[in-house]
Amino acid sequence: MSTKQHTIKCKYTFQGKGLHTGRTVNMTLEPAPANHGIKFKRVDLGEDAVIEALVDYVTTTARGTTLEKGEIKISTLENLMATLCGLGIDNVLISIDAQEVPILDGSAKPYVDAICKDGLVEQDAERRYLEFKEKIVYRDEKTGSEIIIMPDDHFSADVMIDFNSKVLGNQYARFDGTTDFTKDIAPCRTFVFFHELEPLFKNNLIKGGDLDNAIVIVEHPVPQEELDRLAGVFNTSSLERAPEGYLNHLELRFQNECARHKLLDLIGDFSLVGMPIKAKVIAYKSGHRINTEVAKIMRQHVSKN
Repeated sequence: MSTKQHTIKCKYTFQGKGLHTGRTVNMTLEPAPANHGIKFKRVDLGEDAVIEALVDYVTTTARGTTLEKGEIKISTLENLMATLCGLGIDNVLISIDAQEVPILDGSAKPYVDAICKDGLVEQDAERRYLEFKEKIVYRDEKTGSEIIIMPDDHFSADVMIDFNSKVLGNQYARFDGTTDFTKDIAPCRTFVFFHELEPLFKNNLIKGGDLDNAIVIVEHPVPQEELDRLAGVFNTSSLERAPEGYLNHLELRFQNECARHKLLDLIGDFSLVGMPIKAKVIAYKSGHRINTEVAKIMRQHVSKN
């Protein structure tokens, strides 16, 4: 585990659409000096429109994590934040010309592939870690979700998901010192259940969703006329439910890809604490809301370290 801070070696520019807004977004990652941290600059709002990537600014967590500071808003940032955390990047400036981070292929892989081609720059400053002396237990009685943080000398996470789904079943994913983030976690895509699509569309969400950036899980047979109607929404010629329970014979990258994506989400949300953590994490039925609630609790321990 490195004790020095790191930044990226050069600039990286990404263009894509926002998952929920559907708007084309241009985003550039730039190297930043030691102790700068991770910051977003909304270039469409002016040179001073900068917001720190900290859980202090989380306002909503509906289908993604959103930061807000005055008129500055950044949403759906979890895949990008997980990339920076997973690669051990402490300092970077992210310039973006719209509210929503581009979804790209629904995973962190495009970011990882670009940055790993050039490597990182070690900086002449020590990295601070957040450590814990006591166990933290947070449970959401309404949803049954639970996250436990236990003191440790390194970071590890065990994530379990249970959607009462015949297609997914109960899935488990683990991240520890033997895990290759770039190969085992970063490629895992976001997912949605077919029955959630209509409500999401009606709530003005997933305007940028398509079969290239999300896994769509279909629990039960669907009338072909309904599939044909949604094909127009997804801007594709046809849709069909494969016997495995996914739209259009989608090929999973891992048997437990959905659990691994939930782990990716957790890493991204926990990075909003503002420094890497040393702890053993156990998460059951986690999501952005409980992730960020626990991150807020952990953030309260920063001044004690």
